[in-house]
Amino acid sequence: EPHITHPLPSLQEVGPTMVGDEHSDPSLMSFLGATKRNMLGNNFSEYYVNEAPRVVLNKLESCGYRVVSMTGVGQTLVWCLHKE
Repeated sequence: EPHITHPLPSLQEVGPTMVGDEHSDPSLMSFLGATKRNMLGNNFSEYYVNEAPRVVLNKLESCGYRVVSMTGVGQTLVWCLHKE
C-alpha cells in the first residue's frame, strides 16, 4: 500500500479533516469513513473524518489520487488532488 513517506510537519496535525461537500461521491465518502454534517449558519453540508490529514491522504493515494498542490488559508490547510 502506497504511503506518503516524508510528511510535512503540518501533516502531523490531528483531525477533524474536511473531505468533501454535499456534491461529493458518496462511495468515496464511505471509503474514507466520512460523516456528513451541516454547521450552524451554513447553507451547505460537508463531509469530515476524525483522522489526521496524513491518514486521509494515504487512503486517497491508495485509490489513485495524487496531491497536486497544498496551501494555507488562515488556520486552514487545503490540498488539491487529482485522480490518475
